Amino acid sequence: MKKVHRILGICLLAATVNTAYACELTPKKSKIEPIIAQATIPHEKEKADNNTVKIALLLDTSNSMDGLINQAKSQLWDIVNKFTHAKCGNDSRPQLQIALYQYGNDNLSSKEGYIQQVLDFSNDLDEISEKLFSLTTNGGEEYCGQVIQTSLKQLDWGKNPDNLKMIFIAGNEPFTQGKLNYKDAVTNATEKDVVVNTIFCGNYEQGINGDWKKGATLTGGEYMAIDHNKRIVHIDTPYDDIIIKLNGKLNKTYISYGSLGASKMAMQAEQDANAEALEETVIVKRAVSKSSRMYKNSSWDLVDAMDDKDFDVSEIKKEQLPAELQGKSTSEIERYIETKKRERADIQKEIQELNSKREVYIAENQKENAKGELENAMLEAIKKQAEKKNYKWD
Repeated sequence: MKKVHRILGICLLAATVNTAYACELTPKKSKIEPIIAQATIPHEKEKADNNTVKIALLLDTSNSMDGLINQAKSQLWDIVNKFTHAKCGNDSRPQLQIALYQYGNDNLSSKEGYIQQVLDFSNDLDEISEKLFSLTTNGGEEYCGQVIQTSLKQLDWGKNPDNLKMIFIAGNEPFTQGKLNYKDAVTNATEKDVVVNTIFCGNYEQGINGDWKKGATLTGGEYMAIDHNKRIVHIDTPYDDIIIKLNGKLNKTYISYGSLGASKMAMQAEQDANAEALEETVIVKRAVSKSSRMYKNSSWDLVDAMDDKDFDVSEIKKEQLPAELQGKSTSEIERYIETKKRERADIQKEIQELNSKREVYIAENQKENAKGELENAMLEAIKKQAEKKNYKWD
């Protein structure tokens, strides 16, 4: 198998799943809004203030950051898979949303400080992947304080003190650049209970001299320095090819509906192709994410939509169903959906079982320090800060 840029944890990620609660000792009741029997925008606002982990990733996309972007593309699925095993103090499973910003790119507006919100807080893993693959690099001015301040102002972070809210900012220029003093930005972050973690792409001491460490510690965050161009050798396992084949079967269990159904199904296939083109290991990790609770598509997939008790398949217009279902009765459609649901559950279970064996194989064959240094640092930072909010890990 090929080598791959691995690292930048996008922590991501990803995903408002069903109706779990965040890490509060006592769950709060929330009103469940009925799902309209039509596809809607997938990264809709959370239904309650108490059920999400919110993470914003701020990426420097200036000329020297191609390695960083590639690491982000491959690392997304590791972070998603890590959060699959997160558990709150009340034993419920936390939800996850991620936002994405780029900064320091000459193609962006100078009036906006060469800063762009690429994605608002989203629960759609395919959309997050798509936005990462859309990023390109070009030289520019990198204003860390301003991009932090912009993300704090534009994003809805909520006011629940039990929620876990984190920023990860990565770049390679001094943290002090720009008219806005970064200390004002991180003070604002503290007031919003948002932890800022900084990732300097370069020498550890150089990052400290550029105030990257201060930018993190002022909010109780972690400072990390990485070699963003480092190439990591991944380990082939006897289970990879089987998981990839099962991923193809998994895709066939999706039943698109609504105005966005066809395009979202196409996006799913496109992001599979992007992952596989980047590195075979990445499509394996993506398949594992797709077999977990984190990958939910109720806004366009009938199998996931039927898990909501307020969803009524009979309300869907016939023309918004796939061709093979348009001539069927409601009962026939429901039986078809149930069949696909059972198929999906079986495939997902098999992928998870194979991945457990895959992880054991990797652990037994991986050389010391062979993992991506940012991967280790990011996951360590997430775990440390999550435990302060009463999170545990299986």
